[in-house]
Amino acid sequence: VGHAVLAINGAEVNGRYTADGKDVLEFLGNAANYPVSIRFGRHRLSSNEKLMLASMFHSLFAIGSQLSPELGSSGIEMLETDTFKLHCFQTLTGIKFVVLADPRQAGIDSLLRKIYEIYSDFALKNPFYSLEMPIRCELFDQNLKLALEVAEKAGPFGPGS
Repeated sequence: VGHAVLAINGAEVNGRYTADGKDVLEFLGNAANYPVSIRFGRHRLSSNEKLMLASMFHSLFAIGSQLSPELGSSGIEMLETDTFKLHCFQTLTGIKFVVLADPRQAGIDSLLRKIYEIYSDFALKNPFYSLEMPIRCELFDQNLKLALEVAEKAGPFGPGS
């Protein structure tokens, strides 16, 4: 789960070969393949890994709410480490939106509100969506991707926080 991922033109690289079996050095040696898009990132979590992490966070959130010295605590809003910050926004109906971000990234609070707005507009208003089920809506996916791109372009120490 914790290893870095390299992708060339969208194909994940594993050693010297892409996921579709192409030799990386041959691919890079062929001028017809240029321009080349190279992306470094983290390994994507499987659905089971996402569910496991969400259930662990939900338990920590509940414990944090109960142990807080503040009466009526809303639970964990942010966890900060040297390498990431976990931000959580809980709606009045109890739905939690969680974002993992670089600790220097600004504007996460407004991103969380935007994600909630997108969820409300494209999932909750969709007659085919059932609560607590995966969201399978192209408009939701497109708008979420756009919101994440805007937040990413704002970069570290961007406007707001």
